[in-house]
Amino acid sequence: MTGKGVSTPHTVNFDELPLSPKGQELFSYLPHYYENSRIMRADAEAKGREMDLLHQALEETLDQFFVRTATWGLDIWERELDIAVDPAKPVEQRRSVVESKLRGGGVFSGKMVRNVAAAYERGTVDVTFQPDEWAFTIHFVDTIGLPPNLDDLKAAIEDIKPAHMTVEYEFSYLLIRDVDGVMTLGQLDRTALDKFAFN
Repeated sequence: MTGKGVSTPHTVNFDELPLSPKGQELFSYLPHYYENSRIMRADAEAKGREMDLLHQALEETLDQFFVRTATWGLDIWERELDIAVDPAKPVEQRRSVVESKLRGGGVFSGKMVRNVAAAYERGTVDVTFQPDEWAFTIHFVDTIGLPPNLDDLKAAIEDIKPAHMTVEYEFSYLLIRDVDGVMTLGQLDRTALDKFAFN
């Protein structure tokens, strides 16, 4: 619309149609004598756009079948696994909770604890057992500071560990020897304070 209610016709260059990827594919299957037909080009464009949307919806739906690519389907995963649905949490954290719950089935072992912890923190996790004390320790080797969703990890570990065992968590922090002569002042300035040990 231009001016006071006067519409300007939208010009379409039919020679450029179809523009949609599926429309171009569809048009390529037609006989050669349709190449100059404005009607067939417009038809291929209209059908192609719809096919593009359908293809996109199918791919998005397929993504929901896999925890690492699920978005709107995480609610279904969480309900299926009896996990509290919290849409306010970041998607990555929600995926970690679902993935750890899926990994947490079977006989309790160090490997199971490592698998569950690795679902939350993509770095290396070391698990050591102290059988005389009925305890085990989870050490985050590659992660500096606290993992972002530590509370979810603690809840998952509580779900899989035997009730008579206790768990301790060990974290790595930056020490003076890690930064002295290694990091520039700019790098130090950009590093969050919770990554440093102050004791």
